[in-house]
Amino acid sequence: MADSLSISQIKPLAGYVLVKPAEPEKKTASGIYLPDTHEEKPQYGKVLAVGGPIMDDGAEIKAPVKAGDTVIYKKWGGNDFKLDDVEYQFLKFEDVLAVIGK
Repeated sequence: MADSLSISQIKPLAGYVLVKPAEPEKKTASGIYLPDTHEEKPQYGKVLAVGGPIMDDGAEIKAPVKAGDTVIYKKWGGNDFKLDDVEYQFLKFEDVLAVIGK
């Protein structure tokens, strides 16, 4: 499947966004290099694709973000998806905590 699939072909279903997490930090602010085994997954990344709105008690809930936004999301939210050695996250709308302004 991975040979013929590209990330641009993936369209999240209603209520989900597809995010490419930021690269983990390799060095601390004070200049200490971290070993690869220490890598903690970042809680922010770039939105690649957005699913449609969802219905909740008859009210339409539109996506809180758009493709290209950088967002902060819940630490334990979402589902991992790996394609061509790159990990992506599928997040529910409610797992997105904030949009980082430009």
